[in-house]
Amino acid sequence: MKRILFVASECVPFLKTGGLADVVGSLPKYFPKEYFDVRVVMPKYSGIREEFKNQMQFITNFYMDLNWRQQYVGVFKLEHNGITFYFIDNEEHFSGDKPYAGMPWDLEKFAFFSKASLSILPVIGFRPDIIHCHDWQTGLVPVYLHERFQGSEFYRGIKSVMTIHNLKFQGVWDIKTIKSITGLSDYYFTPDKLEFKKDANYLKGGLVYADAITTVSRTYAEEIKTPFYGEGLDGLMRARTNDLRGIVNGIDYDEYNPETDEFIYKHYNAKTFRKEKSKNKTGLQQDLGLDVDPKTMMIGIVSRLTDQKGFDLIAYMMEEMCQDGIQLVVLGTGDPKYENMFRHYAWKYDKKVSANIYYSEAMSHKIYAAADAFLMPSLFEPCGLSQLMSLRYGTVPIVRETGGLKDTVQPYNEYEGTGTGFSFANYNAHEMLGTIRYAERIYYDRKREWNKIVDRGMAQDYSWASSAKQYEELYNWLA
Repeated sequence: MKRILFVASECVPFLKTGGLADVVGSLPKYFPKEYFDVRVVMPKYSGIREEFKNQMQFITNFYMDLNWRQQYVGVFKLEHNGITFYFIDNEEHFSGDKPYAGMPWDLEKFAFFSKASLSILPVIGFRPDIIHCHDWQTGLVPVYLHERFQGSEFYRGIKSVMTIHNLKFQGVWDIKTIKSITGLSDYYFTPDKLEFKKDANYLKGGLVYADAITTVSRTYAEEIKTPFYGEGLDGLMRARTNDLRGIVNGIDYDEYNPETDEFIYKHYNAKTFRKEKSKNKTGLQQDLGLDVDPKTMMIGIVSRLTDQKGFDLIAYMMEEMCQDGIQLVVLGTGDPKYENMFRHYAWKYDKKVSANIYYSEAMSHKIYAAADAFLMPSLFEPCGLSQLMSLRYGTVPIVRETGGLKDTVQPYNEYEGTGTGFSFANYNAHEMLGTIRYAERIYYDRKREWNKIVDRGMAQDYSWASSAKQYEELYNWLA
């Protein structure tokens, strides 16, 4: 029996700001219980819903030194969906309505959390074989494990895995402050350890000391070894190339299921989509005040409206796209210039463009089910989940070939009759528009071919089950 501990700053259903929470909340359920005991530890934020707080059971509390002062550590436990979750309590660090307060406050918060996650292990009577750390917030776990915990019998031989969900976020601040917060000696602040461009870097520490490194798609694992995607750490990624692997995220196939989805207008599956899927489109057209016509091609976008997601390309081509025979439905918030750009086009072309500048889980499901195609022209995309949801709902992805998008969407080839979506290679607005117009042509002129693309997309398996198998291999290799 292998014992695995996930350490993460967020986790569904307790608290979520992004895809990281989905991974940490969903993945543990998919390991075979007879071979793996997977548990999760996260902060006990005051923002966690009362119904969960009421189910938590208090285990113990103690004081832990974090460099120059003693800090309170409370430990709570909760069983949910057959998985044991531990919550670390500290009013000073985890109160407030948001999990992240920004720098430099988050540096002390997550140094505390990383050290506490290791300190509670003897107390809760769980000695993991492998500690699986997620993103920069837990980067100090492998460092502390090496620095002060390996000395004791209990911790000796525990291995660590570091998963990069997005290399852009690293937890960087000046060395003096970080030395004072963490209590680490000068030994750790050299260029081959935490030092990074004269500052200190939490994620780099984790990547140096972890026994294995994963990221959330095969292509992204290759991309981050290059200066363009490497965010200053490409040299380290190349040095650790033998310990680095890419494992694509999955999605929860129970939650995202067009046969049972409570949010959508009309249920359908891979057999019935030809008749039933378009009823979701007319339902949404009606609700959003667009022209109601099941034959009009609808393109959906559900995203943070930021440069990373390729919205500068869309902004550049928006007027041209509005001249085509399509409808565009957008859901999300982000950079005000993109929010206002979509509002403007929704005003100018009110029967063709719908701008929903907010976020709603229910509305996102409606768009995945209603749209014919889904646009994701990202500049970089470590994994991306929206394209996986689109494939599940028979909505054809139009993506740029980067990171997880390249790994999960096979470009349509009209000569071989293969492919599950449409893609373009260069980060170029005209190339994007050319690909969208190619998709429009297939949709309008070769409907049978389009339906076969949908068939192939809906037949893909991007559930967590297949990702879990690859993590099992990694754990077995490590332990």
